[in-house]
Amino acid sequence: MTSDASQPNFAHEAERETAGLLDFYGIKWEYEPKTFPIAWDSLGNELQSFTPDFYLPEFELFVEITVQNQKLVTKKNRKLRRLKALYPHINAKIFYKNDLRDLVHKHGMRGSG
Repeated sequence: MTSDASQPNFAHEAERETAGLLDFYGIKWEYEPKTFPIAWDSLGNELQSFTPDFYLPEFELFVEITVQNQKLVTKKNRKLRRLKALYPHINAKIFYKNDLRDLVHKHGMRGSG
């Protein structure tokens, strides 16, 4: 449940399905509320950042949804490891395609494939 009544423009259908599951369980969520810088050049200019898909304030948890091929999943895993190394106080997790598909099927929602 977002803080306002409007639905965000989700980047992928899996994000929309995740929002539906969170709503089903009554879990408050925010869509892409924070971007974390994770790499800089020698002058301190930001080179790379990571914006997790969801923030679950009740759990103080950032969640990244991934339904991509293994090469891109590996890239997201690398970004998450970097985030955790730089911001050890931030609680973040990647939610994989199979995790999402299992929940979607369990609760009778149409899956992302």
